[in-house]
Amino acid sequence: MASLKDMRVRIASTKATQKITKAMQMVAASKLRRAQTAAEAARPYAEKMDAVISNIANAAAGSPGAPVLLAGTGRDQVHLLLVCTGERGLSGPFNSSIVRLARERALSLMNQGKEVKFFCVGRKGYEQLRRTFEKQIVEHVDLRSVRQLAFANADDIAKKVIARFEAGEFDVCTLFYSRFRSVIAQVPTAQQIIPLVVEAPEANAGPATAYEYEPEEDEILTRLLPRNLAVQIFRALLENNASFYGAQMTAMDNATRNAGDMIRKQTLIYNRTRQAMITKELIEIISGAEAL
Repeated sequence: MASLKDMRVRIASTKATQKITKAMQMVAASKLRRAQTAAEAARPYAEKMDAVISNIANAAAGSPGAPVLLAGTGRDQVHLLLVCTGERGLSGPFNSSIVRLARERALSLMNQGKEVKFFCVGRKGYEQLRRTFEKQIVEHVDLRSVRQLAFANADDIAKKVIARFEAGEFDVCTLFYSRFRSVIAQVPTAQQIIPLVVEAPEANAGPATAYEYEPEEDEILTRLLPRNLAVQIFRALLENNASFYGAQMTAMDNATRNAGDMIRKQTLIYNRTRQAMITKELIEIISGAEAL
Protein backbone atom coordinates (compact mmCIF):
# COMPACT_ATOMS: atom_id res chain seq x y z
CA MET A 1 0.00 0.00 0.00
CA ALA A 2 1.26 3.47 -0.86
CA SER A 3 2.43 5.69 1.98
CA LEU A 4 0.61 8.87 2.96
CA LYS A 5 3.42 10.91 1.41
CA ASP A 6 3.02 9.13 -1.92
CA MET A 7 -0.74 9.71 -1.79
CA ARG A 8 -0.26 13.43 -1.14
CA VAL A 9 2.14 13.65 -4.09
CA ARG A 10 -0.37 11.83 -6.30
CA ILE A 11 -3.22 14.14 -5.30
CA ALA A 12 -1.06 17.23 -5.89
CA SER A 13 -0.03 15.89 -9.31
CA THR A 14 -3.64 15.25 -10.31
CA LYS A 15 -4.63 18.76 -9.20
CA ALA A 16 -1.82 20.23 -11.31
CA THR A 17 -3.04 18.22 -14.32
CA GLN A 18 -6.58 19.45 -13.71
CA LYS A 19 -5.38 23.07 -13.79
CA ILE A 20 -3.64 22.44 -17.13
CA THR A 21 -6.67 20.77 -18.75
CA LYS A 22 -8.93 23.55 -17.46
CA ALA A 23 -6.62 26.19 -18.93
CA MET A 24 -6.50 24.35 -22.28
CA GLN A 25 -10.29 24.14 -22.29
CA MET A 26 -10.57 27.89 -21.79
CA VAL A 27 -8.00 28.61 -24.52
CA ALA A 28 -9.81 26.30 -26.96
CA ALA A 29 -13.14 27.97 -26.12
CA SER A 30 -11.70 31.43 -26.80
CA LYS A 31 -10.25 30.35 -30.17
CA LEU A 32 -13.30 28.33 -31.18
CA ARG A 33 -15.54 31.35 -31.72
CA ARG A 34 -13.19 32.95 -34.24
CA ALA A 35 -12.53 29.64 -36.00
CA GLN A 36 -16.25 28.84 -36.17
CA THR A 37 -17.05 32.26 -37.59
CA ALA A 38 -14.39 31.84 -40.30
CA ALA A 39 -15.63 28.36 -41.23
CA GLU A 40 -19.27 29.43 -41.45
CA ALA A 41 -18.35 32.53 -43.47
CA ALA A 42 -16.47 30.39 -46.02
CA ARG A 43 -19.37 28.00 -46.65
CA PRO A 44 -21.65 30.28 -48.74
CA TYR A 45 -18.77 31.35 -51.01
CA ALA A 46 -17.56 27.77 -51.55
CA GLU A 47 -21.10 26.50 -52.18
CA LYS A 48 -21.89 29.35 -54.59
CA MET A 49 -18.63 28.81 -56.45
CA ASP A 50 -19.50 25.13 -56.77
CA ALA A 51 -23.00 25.98 -58.01
CA VAL A 52 -21.71 28.43 -60.63
CA ILE A 53 -19.15 25.96 -61.94
CA SER A 54 -21.77 23.19 -62.02
CA ASN A 55 -24.04 25.42 -64.10
CA ILE A 56 -21.26 26.22 -66.56
CA ALA A 57 -20.10 22.59 -66.63
CA ASN A 58 -23.63 21.35 -67.47
CA ALA A 59 -23.72 23.85 -70.32
CA ALA A 60 -20.37 22.58 -71.57
CA ALA A 61 -21.24 18.90 -71.13
CA GLY A 62 -19.89 16.76 -73.93
CA SER A 63 -17.63 19.48 -75.28
CA PRO A 64 -14.38 18.00 -76.67
CA GLY A 65 -12.47 20.97 -75.27
CA ALA A 66 -13.63 20.51 -71.68
CA PRO A 67 -10.76 21.09 -69.19
CA VAL A 68 -9.11 17.94 -67.87
CA LEU A 69 -9.88 18.99 -64.26
CA LEU A 70 -13.55 18.56 -65.19
CA ALA A 71 -13.42 15.74 -67.71
CA GLY A 72 -10.73 13.72 -65.95
CA THR A 73 -8.15 11.50 -67.56
CA GLY A 74 -10.67 8.90 -68.66
CA ARG A 75 -9.13 6.42 -66.21
CA ASP A 76 -9.90 5.41 -62.63
CA GLN A 77 -6.76 3.53 -61.67
CA VAL A 78 -4.62 5.83 -59.51
CA HIS A 79 -6.24 7.66 -56.58
CA LEU A 80 -4.70 10.51 -54.58
CA LEU A 81 -6.16 10.93 -51.10
CA LEU A 82 -5.67 14.49 -49.82
CA VAL A 83 -5.94 14.00 -46.04
CA CYS A 84 -6.23 17.18 -43.94
CA THR A 85 -5.79 16.81 -40.18
CA GLY A 86 -4.53 18.91 -37.25
CA GLU A 87 -0.99 19.74 -36.26
CA ARG A 88 -1.60 18.98 -32.58
CA GLY A 89 -3.34 16.34 -30.50
CA LEU A 90 -5.26 16.40 -27.20
CA SER A 91 -8.45 16.76 -29.23
CA GLY A 92 -10.26 13.49 -28.66
CA PRO A 93 -11.07 11.48 -31.82
CA PHE A 94 -10.75 14.50 -34.16
CA ASN A 95 -7.60 13.43 -36.01
CA SER A 96 -8.12 9.67 -35.79
CA SER A 97 -11.67 9.86 -37.23
CA ILE A 98 -10.42 11.61 -40.39
CA VAL A 99 -7.54 9.15 -40.75
CA ARG A 100 -9.90 6.20 -40.20
CA LEU A 101 -12.17 7.38 -43.03
CA ALA A 102 -9.19 7.84 -45.37
CA ARG A 103 -7.73 4.45 -44.37
CA GLU A 104 -11.04 2.69 -45.03
CA ARG A 105 -11.29 4.33 -48.46
CA ALA A 106 -7.68 3.38 -49.26
CA LEU A 107 -8.15 -0.26 -48.27
CA SER A 108 -11.39 -0.45 -50.27
CA LEU A 109 -9.68 0.93 -53.38
CA MET A 110 -6.68 -1.37 -52.97
CA ASN A 111 -8.99 -4.37 -52.68
CA GLN A 112 -10.42 -3.33 -56.05
CA GLY A 113 -6.93 -3.39 -57.56
CA LYS A 114 -6.48 0.40 -57.58
CA GLU A 115 -3.26 2.24 -56.77
CA VAL A 116 -3.49 4.65 -53.82
CA LYS A 117 -1.27 7.63 -52.96
CA PHE A 118 -1.49 10.01 -50.00
CA PHE A 119 -0.98 13.77 -49.79
CA CYS A 120 -0.96 14.66 -46.08
CA VAL A 121 -1.75 18.13 -44.72
CA GLY A 122 -1.10 18.25 -40.98
CA ARG A 123 1.36 16.44 -38.75
CA LYS A 124 -1.06 14.14 -36.91
CA GLY A 125 -2.52 12.55 -40.02
CA TYR A 126 0.93 12.09 -41.49
CA GLU A 127 2.20 10.35 -38.35
CA GLN A 128 -0.77 7.96 -38.23
CA LEU A 129 -0.79 7.10 -41.94
CA ARG A 130 2.98 6.64 -42.04
CA ARG A 131 2.68 3.54 -39.84
CA THR A 132 0.77 1.67 -42.56
CA PHE A 133 1.24 3.56 -45.83
CA GLU A 134 4.69 5.14 -45.53
CA LYS A 135 5.76 4.23 -49.09
CA GLN A 136 2.50 5.57 -50.53
CA ILE A 137 2.79 9.07 -49.01
CA VAL A 138 3.98 11.32 -51.84
CA GLU A 139 3.91 14.67 -50.03
CA HIS A 140 3.41 16.20 -46.59
CA VAL A 141 2.56 19.84 -45.87
CA ASP A 142 3.28 21.07 -42.34
CA LEU A 143 1.26 24.11 -41.18
CA ARG A 144 2.66 24.36 -37.64
CA SER A 145 4.35 27.68 -38.42
CA VAL A 146 1.08 29.20 -39.72
CA ARG A 147 -0.52 31.30 -36.98
CA GLN A 148 -3.66 32.14 -38.96
CA LEU A 149 -4.90 30.23 -41.98
CA ALA A 150 -5.07 32.26 -45.19
CA PHE A 151 -6.24 31.52 -48.71
CA ALA A 152 -2.60 31.52 -49.82
CA ASN A 153 -2.00 28.34 -47.77
CA ALA A 154 -4.80 26.52 -49.58
CA ASP A 155 -3.71 27.94 -52.95
CA ASP A 156 -0.18 26.53 -52.48
CA ILE A 157 -1.63 23.08 -51.71
CA ALA A 158 -3.96 23.29 -54.72
CA LYS A 159 -1.06 24.19 -57.04
CA LYS A 160 0.93 21.18 -55.81
CA VAL A 161 -2.04 18.87 -56.39
CA ILE A 162 -2.69 20.27 -59.88
CA ALA A 163 1.00 19.97 -60.79
CA ARG A 164 0.95 16.28 -59.86
CA PHE A 165 -2.29 15.79 -61.81
CA GLU A 166 -0.88 17.46 -64.92
CA ALA A 167 2.22 15.28 -64.57
CA GLY A 168 -0.04 12.23 -64.83
CA GLU A 169 0.63 10.97 -61.29
CA PHE A 170 -3.04 10.21 -60.50
CA ASP A 171 -6.51 10.05 -62.03
CA VAL A 172 -8.84 10.88 -59.11
CA CYS A 173 -8.29 13.08 -56.06
CA THR A 174 -10.47 12.93 -52.93
CA LEU A 175 -10.31 15.48 -50.12
CA PHE A 176 -10.71 14.31 -46.50
CA TYR A 177 -11.49 16.69 -43.64
CA SER A 178 -13.83 17.16 -40.67
CA ARG A 179 -16.90 19.31 -41.18
CA PHE A 180 -17.78 21.40 -38.13
CA ARG A 181 -21.36 20.91 -36.96
CA SER A 182 -21.19 21.85 -33.26
CA VAL A 183 -18.86 21.77 -30.28
CA ILE A 184 -19.69 18.11 -29.65
CA ALA A 185 -20.21 17.02 -33.28
CA GLN A 186 -17.59 17.03 -36.03
CA VAL A 187 -18.31 15.00 -39.16
CA PRO A 188 -15.46 13.28 -41.09
CA THR A 189 -16.09 14.08 -44.75
CA ALA A 190 -14.79 12.79 -48.10
CA GLN A 191 -15.21 15.02 -51.18
CA GLN A 192 -13.99 14.24 -54.69
CA ILE A 193 -12.35 17.33 -56.14
CA ILE A 194 -10.61 15.93 -59.28
CA PRO A 195 -12.33 15.37 -61.60
CA LEU A 196 -15.01 17.69 -60.31
CA VAL A 197 -18.30 15.95 -59.54
CA VAL A 198 -21.05 17.94 -61.24
CA GLU A 199 -24.59 17.44 -60.00
CA ALA A 200 -27.08 16.91 -62.79
CA PRO A 201 -30.11 19.23 -62.76
CA GLU A 202 -33.21 17.71 -61.19
CA ALA A 203 -35.80 16.35 -63.59
CA ASN A 204 -38.70 18.17 -61.92
CA ALA A 205 -36.81 21.43 -61.46
CA GLY A 206 -38.50 22.98 -64.49
CA PRO A 207 -36.77 24.57 -67.48
CA ALA A 208 -33.25 25.72 -66.74
CA THR A 209 -32.37 29.36 -67.13
CA ALA A 210 -30.38 29.95 -70.32
CA TYR A 211 -27.13 31.89 -70.04
CA GLU A 212 -24.79 33.20 -72.69
CA TYR A 213 -21.15 33.04 -71.69
CA GLU A 214 -18.38 35.35 -72.79
CA PRO A 215 -15.78 33.96 -73.32
CA GLU A 216 -16.83 30.37 -74.07
CA GLU A 217 -17.66 27.90 -71.31
CA ASP A 218 -14.47 25.90 -71.77
CA GLU A 219 -12.27 28.96 -71.37
CA ILE A 220 -14.16 30.10 -68.27
CA LEU A 221 -13.84 26.65 -66.70
CA THR A 222 -10.11 26.55 -67.45
CA ARG A 223 -9.73 29.68 -65.30
CA LEU A 224 -12.29 28.85 -62.61
CA LEU A 225 -11.55 25.18 -61.89
CA PRO A 226 -8.10 25.73 -60.31
CA ARG A 227 -9.57 28.59 -58.28
CA ASN A 228 -12.46 26.40 -57.16
CA LEU A 229 -10.02 23.67 -56.11
CA ALA A 230 -8.17 26.14 -53.88
CA VAL A 231 -11.49 27.43 -52.46
CA GLN A 232 -12.65 23.91 -51.55
CA ILE A 233 -9.31 23.15 -49.86
CA PHE A 234 -9.43 26.47 -48.00
CA ARG A 235 -12.93 25.67 -46.81
CA ALA A 236 -11.74 22.24 -45.61
CA LEU A 237 -8.85 23.81 -43.67
CA LEU A 238 -11.20 26.27 -41.97
CA GLU A 239 -13.72 23.53 -41.15
CA ASN A 240 -10.86 21.47 -39.72
CA ASN A 241 -9.65 24.37 -37.61
CA ALA A 242 -13.09 24.91 -36.06
CA SER A 243 -13.55 21.16 -35.58
CA PHE A 244 -10.18 20.89 -33.85
CA TYR A 245 -10.96 23.55 -31.26
CA GLY A 246 -14.45 22.16 -30.71
CA ALA A 247 -13.06 18.66 -30.19
CA GLN A 248 -10.25 19.93 -27.95
CA MET A 249 -12.68 21.96 -25.84
CA THR A 250 -14.84 18.87 -25.31
CA ALA A 251 -11.86 16.61 -24.64
CA MET A 252 -10.32 18.99 -22.10
CA ASP A 253 -13.69 19.46 -20.37
CA ASN A 254 -13.97 15.67 -20.01
CA ALA A 255 -10.38 15.46 -18.79
CA THR A 256 -11.04 18.17 -16.19
CA ARG A 257 -14.11 16.33 -14.93
CA ASN A 258 -12.25 13.02 -14.80
CA ALA A 259 -9.40 14.67 -12.87
CA GLY A 260 -11.94 16.01 -10.37
CA ASP A 261 -13.41 12.53 -9.89
CA MET A 262 -9.93 11.09 -9.44
CA ILE A 263 -9.01 13.75 -6.88
CA ARG A 264 -12.13 12.96 -4.85
CA LYS A 265 -11.37 9.21 -4.91
CA GLN A 266 -7.72 9.74 -4.03
CA THR A 267 -8.64 12.09 -1.18
CA LEU A 268 -11.14 9.58 0.19
CA ILE A 269 -8.53 6.81 0.12
CA TYR A 270 -5.97 9.13 1.73
CA ASN A 271 -8.36 10.08 4.56
CA ARG A 272 -9.34 6.46 5.19
CA THR A 273 -5.70 5.34 5.25
CA ARG A 274 -4.75 8.18 7.58
CA GLN A 275 -7.67 7.40 9.89
CA ALA A 276 -6.71 3.72 9.95
CA MET A 277 -3.14 4.58 10.88
CA ILE A 278 -4.31 6.90 13.68
CA THR A 279 -6.68 4.22 15.00
CA LYS A 280 -3.89 1.64 14.92
CA GLU A 281 -1.56 3.95 16.86
CA LEU A 282 -4.27 4.63 19.48
CA ILE A 283 -4.88 0.91 19.95
CA GLU A 284 -1.16 0.33 20.41
CA ILE A 285 -0.98 3.15 23.02
CA ILE A 286 -4.02 1.85 24.91
CA SER A 287 -2.72 -1.73 24.84
CA GLY A 288 0.65 -0.55 26.15
CA ALA A 289 -1.01 1.42 28.98
CA GLU A 290 -3.12 -1.57 30.00
CA ALA A 291 -0.03 -3.79 30.07
CA LEU A 292 1.56 -1.44 32.58
